[in-house]
Amino acid sequence: MRVLVTGAQGFVGKNLLLHLSERTDTEVVRFTRDNSVDELPTMLAGVDFIFHLAGVNRPQDPAEFTEGNASLSQALADAMLVTGCKAPIVYSSSIQAELDNPYGQSKRQAEDALLALREQGVPVSVYRLPNVFGKWAKPNYNSAVATFCHNIVHDLPIQINDPAAVVNLVYVDDVIEHFLALLDAKRTGEAFETVQPVYQITVGELVEQLYRFRDSRQSLITERVGTGLVRALYSTYLSYVPKERFTYEVPKYGDPRGVFVEMLKTPDAGQFSYFTAHPGITRGGHYHHTKTEKFLVIKGKASFKFRHMETGESHELITDGESPEIVETMPGWTHDITNIGDEEMIVMLWANEIFDRDKPDTYACPLTPIA
Repeated sequence: MRVLVTGAQGFVGKNLLLHLSERTDTEVVRFTRDNSVDELPTMLAGVDFIFHLAGVNRPQDPAEFTEGNASLSQALADAMLVTGCKAPIVYSSSIQAELDNPYGQSKRQAEDALLALREQGVPVSVYRLPNVFGKWAKPNYNSAVATFCHNIVHDLPIQINDPAAVVNLVYVDDVIEHFLALLDAKRTGEAFETVQPVYQITVGELVEQLYRFRDSRQSLITERVGTGLVRALYSTYLSYVPKERFTYEVPKYGDPRGVFVEMLKTPDAGQFSYFTAHPGITRGGHYHHTKTEKFLVIKGKASFKFRHMETGESHELITDGESPEIVETMPGWTHDITNIGDEEMIVMLWANEIFDRDKPDTYACPLTPIA
């Protein structure tokens, strides 16, 4: 498949090109600012699909709106008619097309030029996109999310005119997914298409969320970054972190037994840590009323001992790093772990709650040797 992408060096274009590069059956023709509209007829030769992403939204001269949006789109439409190309077109317009300002007018004129091709049998789908955010958006240009991410990551001041203002956002990966669905003919494109989901958030809430991402490196408490808007914002925020700050230190507590290191804490699903123990060293010797833990020995050999606090029932098991096995502690059982190998033992640990020094739910109770 031969695909023409206009605006190939733009924010959405770069993300689209990366996705297209992952395919083995797609050849991409790129139209950028370095190209002339006179080249369009030649570029259309053999093209099977067109992503028209080129446009102007922050010109020095408002007249550039017409040239970069309306005139360019008309030139593409004219080239389609001259060459007889019937390749489907996806056009990235803007919700501003609904407004009566120079930018909106130019986007609406561009839409009209392309939609006229539908009468000639050319499938054209227009996306009136709200604010698109994601990796590689240019800060201090036309994306508040990009500007806030860049400035907060680099400890620069930000400007908020109205914290209560609501912004509508779509994530660039969702945009690309919709575009590629049309490319793959998974469904027939309508004249006007929409990208879902559209996220709504106030400017103040957006900024507060980004600051929490920043502060998580100190608190070790992660945000709920697995789904929805927070997931997309977190990935976007991290894309602005400079390579010199890809790493950060976490607390390490050492004593003659070994070290204990906290890695990650969650708001409501506990925390992750690891610890080491020298040969012959025993850790633990306590019980919990409610707290539970999962241990995974990743290096060395361990003996886990348990005793029921009410019945006195005992249990012992052996595990090592060669055979990954989770050992789970149970409320009401005192327990410990001993390095019974000849090398340093390393153990991953998850607890179902963040350690609270004021209410640790940890009560010392050494185990007697099991006969």
